Amino acid sequence: MTSAYILAHVQVTNAVQYEAYKALSLHAMQTHHAELCVRGGAVEVLEGDWAPERVVLLKFASTQAARAFYDSPEYSLARRARQGAAEMRMVLIQGV
Repeated sequence: MTSAYILAHVQVTNAVQYEAYKALSLHAMQTHHAELCVRGGAVEVLEGDWAPERVVLLKFASTQAARAFYDSPEYSLARRARQGAAEMRMVLIQGV
């Protein structure tokens, strides 16, 4: 089975409200056995013009596990809490 990753680029627009999203998303990650590889942290641009403010990288056992997390009631609750608190770009990447 091939691992899978969810990579998110987050632009926080309401830091106070975003804290609720972080708590709910952490619960969803734990429930769905996501390995939290990166959450925030300093970003150094090595090439190109992409300069994300905040990056999150999650590792899952499979693409099915990653989709189950994303589509879950737990993460749906977190996504609702994030509305108005952040702009999100998110991709699912199949590992090797």
